[in-house]
Parts: sequence; structure tokens; C-alpha cells
Amino acid sequence: MRLILTTLVALFLCANLSAQNQPWQGKFEPIDNLIAPPNTYRTASGAPGKDYWQQRANYKIKAELDEVNNTVHGEETITYFNNSPDELSYVWIQLEQNVNKKGNEDFGSINNNMRDGMNARQLQFLTRAINFPAGYTIKYVKDGNSNNLKSMVNNTMMKVKLNTSLQPNTSTTIQIAWSYHITDRSMFLLSREGYEHFPEDDNTVYLMAHWFPRMAVYNDTEGWQNQQFQKLGEFALEFGNYDVTITVPQDHIVASTGTLQNPESVLTRKQRQRLKEAEKSFEKPVMIITREEAEANEKEKTTKKKTWKFKAENVRDFAFASSRKFLWDAQNVKLPTNNVMAMSFYPKEGLPVWKEESTKAIMHALEVYSEATFDYPYPVCISVNTSNIGMEFPMISFNGGRPKNGKMSKGAKAGMIGTIIHEVGHNWFPMIVSSDERKWMWMDEGLNTFLHQRTVAERYPDFNSTTPKSIVPFMSGDKNILRPIMTTSDNELLSQFSANFYLKPTVGLQMLRNSIVGKELFDEAFKEYANRWKYKHPNPGDLFRTLEDATAVDLDWFFRGWFFTTDHVDIELADVKWFKIYEENKNIEEQRKSYKMEIEADGKTSNAKDFSNGPETIKMSKTPDAVYGGFLSRIDEEEVKKQLSGKNIYEITIKNKGGLVMPVTIEWVYSDGSKEIDRLPADVWRRNEYEIKKTFVKEKEVVEVNLDPNFEFADTDTANNSFPKTSSKSEFDSFKSKN
Repeated sequence: MRLILTTLVALFLCANLSAQNQPWQGKFEPIDNLIAPPNTYRTASGAPGKDYWQQRANYKIKAELDEVNNTVHGEETITYFNNSPDELSYVWIQLEQNVNKKGNEDFGSINNNMRDGMNARQLQFLTRAINFPAGYTIKYVKDGNSNNLKSMVNNTMMKVKLNTSLQPNTSTTIQIAWSYHITDRSMFLLSREGYEHFPEDDNTVYLMAHWFPRMAVYNDTEGWQNQQFQKLGEFALEFGNYDVTITVPQDHIVASTGTLQNPESVLTRKQRQRLKEAEKSFEKPVMIITREEAEANEKEKTTKKKTWKFKAENVRDFAFASSRKFLWDAQNVKLPTNNVMAMSFYPKEGLPVWKEESTKAIMHALEVYSEATFDYPYPVCISVNTSNIGMEFPMISFNGGRPKNGKMSKGAKAGMIGTIIHEVGHNWFPMIVSSDERKWMWMDEGLNTFLHQRTVAERYPDFNSTTPKSIVPFMSGDKNILRPIMTTSDNELLSQFSANFYLKPTVGLQMLRNSIVGKELFDEAFKEYANRWKYKHPNPGDLFRTLEDATAVDLDWFFRGWFFTTDHVDIELADVKWFKIYEENKNIEEQRKSYKMEIEADGKTSNAKDFSNGPETIKMSKTPDAVYGGFLSRIDEEEVKKQLSGKNIYEITIKNKGGLVMPVTIEWVYSDGSKEIDRLPADVWRRNEYEIKKTFVKEKEVVEVNLDPNFEFADTDTANNSFPKTSSKSEFDSFKSKN
């Protein structure tokens, strides 16, 4: 063995030293030091371990919406289950409404810069010139026996000290009474909830989200996830069952998480009959509340009240919308294992586009996402029209996009439909595959956008959808301000969080599916991840490990580069050399030509700019016995020469200029006009992360070579991807030609 190793070193040492003269960066090293180590809670395969646990919280809530004062007040009873191995002397409860309080540490900080010219709304965002009341008033916090519990509010978190420590595998009851002023959504940035006023008919649409005190997550990796809500990083929540009663003005219609329990008390007989018809309609929506009924409600403005009752099982949150302006349509969607009622609620200002498109978009999302992961498990899926945002909650989403005077451009309609698909898709990520949004925005936004864009590409092929080319401008940006995907949610810039947390993960998953792993194998692995972590709390390492575990493909190089760095893809086709084997039996003219090329080469290869000088010739010599070492057999050298006779041998040199290693796709364009594709895996960069050489034998003569011809890998500079080189004018030449 020692003799063999010595021989190998003698053969390759010189070549390796000359090939890589830049620092080794370990691009193919395992990412074990970058993610949490496996344990009995989370295994090395990426699956939940035998000791995995998570907490649970059930809610019973009674709430009333006061339209006159734009307030909501309620009482809730939380039954909190401690499934952890730890004794808990206190719990943390989230009070996200406090983020809008005057003097909140985060107010105005998202886009806090003055400019020469600013409109009144921008100044309002920064200065709060028009003040408005916001934040919770907590009336009481009690235990299940109505004994007071000591509580302390720290901004958007409330610490509740238990009278008796909560032991493992037991539960406790907490009662809270609260109220707050509902905020005008137009008054501040990133307004996920609140009310929208319609001056023309003096009515309001209420979007009620993170509207009640909610249990914070306690888990095996964070302990208490009590990071403050700062608007960008969203939510981390526990699963549970909800029993909710909502009292609103009598002429309001309520869209909500869960199943309506008392339709006979809140809907007319005709509306209940229409709802029954919708349950049998799989082809088109049925109007439950018509335009005429909605317009009549707009004018009534009764002071009477009615109470809507809903129940929801195994959800991590609860939201609702309420207004007298709502039209309502619904249809049934058949999935392989169950049926889902797809519903849309919208004011007349959404007509006709919302009536035509919203419920249809829900249906498309339900079908594509279910096929890619698991069947949507809940009984209803609702899209509510609003302005300026898209926001998701279990079974219900608030979606922007509204026509002007009944008309909408194709681009605006595509944006509206895309928003609906995206927010409906969030039912899977993170409402069921419940990652920590507060910490890792990309884990829900990136995975969801991946399937959202797939839905658009498959069901709306005329619309634009994200491809690797979409991320090039971002990845070509200033490295001084770019951050890796693996940046916590609130530490990203507002100007680039969409590209970094939505688009870049999407493109990464597209590349894995289409060009690195393969569709069939990747789809199985992605589905495996979704099903492993359904109704659980995955971390980034669980995703990375599952994708490797379920594909038998080493992807650490990809995760390291794409998720943990700001490197970009720029693969350069640095050189192409053309060779032929010298043959003694050629006719005299070819012989002379060959000798001429050989003499010019003088044992060295030239750096030709194109193929016009023809091939260089190689004399194939007899292999010395010493090269065989201890082998007694010999290669049939005449057969080697015969197989290469007349063939075109091409040596290509490829350089990694951007830093990210990627597979290499090579397009050969032949003199007869035909084309051929060769693919090299990313592994070709393992021994030299900066430059590789590869030799190919071709029957035909090549006139052009191109890298990444189908733009699969987000190459930021395609001008250096071809041979012969494509010439580009300098700025001076361009200026001169224009003049």
C-alpha cells in the first residue's frame, strides 16, 4: 500500500499544486457545525426523535366587536398542557397588539429615514403626528380557581407566574380578560390586521388577527420562544382546539377560522340553503351573500347584535374578519381523502374580479399543495379581500388586490391571484408544518413561495413565475449589505427581506428539484419532510437532514453555499482546446497540415480565441512498462488509437468566479447545426474549488460551447459562459457608435 501511495503522490502532486493556488474553503465539508446536533428529540435523519415533545394550548374565547368605538374586548380560558420533561414555574404569553403602542421600542424603526420630499402618510409612519390608542388593557389574569396570578408585561410579552409549578405531563388553566382599540390599518407600516374604512358608504371591514393573548412556544431547542414581536418576524405558536364566540353588529357577516356552529342563528333560511347547494357544487362557486344583500346591509347599520360561534380543532391560531359589506361565495373542492369548502368574502369594490377569480385560486392552491405534501386537513379554506397586504392564518387569509372602477390590468390580476395562492399555501407552511416564523422567516415564506410559484406555473402558465433568473439582480448586489438566508427574521433589511427570505429559498429549491436531485426524488423528499413535521415544530437542520436522508444525495455543499453565505454563481468558460490524435497514414496534404500544427504547438497548447485554426495534434506514444507498476497485463494500445482515430477531443477549462459551486451544464453546438448537452455534477469542484478541466470526445466538430444554456443555476454573468467569446462593446465604444 505504501508503494502504491508513493506512486500516486509522484503522479499527481505536481498537477494538484499547480491547479489550486488559492485557499481551500471547505465548500464540500459537512454542515454539522452550522446546525444543532441531533439528539433523542430530533434525529440525525431529520425526523422527530423517540423523545420528541411539544406543548399544547386549548382556548375558549368570548369576544365582542364594538363598531362605534372600534374596540374589541374579550375573556378567554387557556388550558395549557406541559408535555415537556421540565417543571415550569411561570409561562410567557404573547401580546402582539402592544407593538402599536405609543413609545413602543420598535415604533417607526422599520423604515426610519427622513428625505427631502415626504408625503403626509410617510411622516405619520415616522412621527405618529396623529396619535391613536393601541395595545392591550389587561383586566385580570387568574388561574382555574379564579385566584389572581401575578403577571408582568414586557412590551409584547407577558410573564405569568403560576401559583403552583406546572409539573411534566400535567396541565393548568389561565383566565384572562382584555380589551384593545382596533387600529386603522392605513396609519402604520406592516399592518397585518386592524380595520379598513370605506368613506363612500361609511362602512368598515375588520381584520382581526393576533387579537387575543396567545401562549408562547416552549420547546426543546429554545426553551421559551419569547423574542419580542418587532413586526418583521411573525409568529411561533402552539397547536390546540378553539371554541370561540364572537358578538358583532347584527348586519355583519363573519368569516373565520373553524366551522360555524350556529348557522341557523346568524344566516337566513335562503342563505343556509345556498350553503347546502355550495356543498354539492364542485364546478363553480355559489353565491351565499349576494351583492344586493350586501348593499342592503351597508345601508342598514343596525345597533342590534348577534353572536357567531365557531370551533376549530388542532390549529395554531385563530383569526376572523367581520363587515356588513361582505359578499360571500363558496364551492366544494374534492381532494383524494376529503372535501374542502373554498370560500371568498369581499366588498362590492372587489367586483367583478374577486367573484371570478378568488375561489378558483383557492381551489388551484388546495389541489397543487395537497399533491406536493399532504391533503389539506381542515373543513374550510377562506380568502378575504382587503387592501395592501396578504396575510395568513389557519383556514383563513386576508388578501390584497382590488380593481379600480371594476377593471384590473393583467399584471394586477396576476398579482392578486398570486397573493391568494400564496396566503392559502401558508396553511401548510407554517400553519401545519409549524416552523418558528419569529426566528426563521425563510422556513415558511421560502418553502411556501416555492409551491406558490409551482402552482402559478402549472395552473396559470400565462403569468410570470419565479425562475433562477429572478434572483440574479439580488445576488449580484453589494456584498457589504447582503445577508445569508440563515439570518434571523428581524435582522434583515426591509428593502431585501422579500428577495432573501422568499425568492432565494424558492430558487434554491427549484434548482434542487429541476437540476441537482431530480423531480421524482426531490418531490418524494419534500413530501417526506412535510409529513414528518406535520403539526410539529421543525428547525432548519430538520429540513436539511430530511432532504439528504430521503434522497441519498450529499447536499451539504449546496446548503452551505446557498443558505449560509452570500456567494453568487458566476461560472466562466475560460478556455476550450481542440485536439486530434496524429495519424501516420493520412494523405500527404493532411500530413503536412498536421505536422505544421504540431511544430507550432512545440509541445505546448495555444490559447486560441476560436476554432478557426483547427485542432492541435497529439502524438500517442507507447506506454512505458514502469507506468503499469506491478500490473502484468497491458492495454491494447492499437485499439485505443483506433477508437480515437478521427475523433475530436476537447479540453475545457471552467473557473468558479462567484464562489458558489454548482453543477455544470455544457451545450455543444456542432458544425451541422445540431446540439448536445453534457452535465457535470457539483462534485467536480471537490478537489479544486476555483478551476476545473474536463476532456470530452466528440464525433462531430464543435463550433460553439455554452455553459448553463437554459439558465438553471442563477449565473450572474452569462457574458463569460461561451466559447468563442462573445464580444461586448466598451462604454467608450458604445458612446462612439452612437455619435
